[in-house]
Amino acid sequence: MANLRTPLSVAKGRGSSGSGTEHFWHQRITAVALVPLVIWFCFSVAALPAMDHASITAWLSAPFNAILMIAAIIAIFFHASLGLQVVLEDYVSQHGIRTIAIIVVKLLCFLLAITGVFSVIKIALGS
Repeated sequence: MANLRTPLSVAKGRGSSGSGTEHFWHQRITAVALVPLVIWFCFSVAALPAMDHASITAWLSAPFNAILMIAAIIAIFFHASLGLQVVLEDYVSQHGIRTIAIIVVKLLCFLLAITGVFSVIKIALGS
């Protein structure tokens, strides 16, 4: 059977772009990380005595809860960024518009993640 790979592909030892499996694994790892984080969040919030501002602020001021909330925010927005990139790559046919849309989505996810992390830190530190 003839080898259908190009000489450059054989020399580098990678597939067509060399980054497809990395993106795939990042998506899967964030999905797996989000399962316990979302379960923790749902049960923690459901166990609060009241759903008022003071109770939620006190709950988020605990270091354990603040750390897990920051981890959840980072995982959520990274996972969302990866997923939206795949959707844009699959369904936007014009290269220029697709590239701009991916950049906008990534910047928006980054901005929202930074805002969320900043908010949790601000509440946790009591400022």
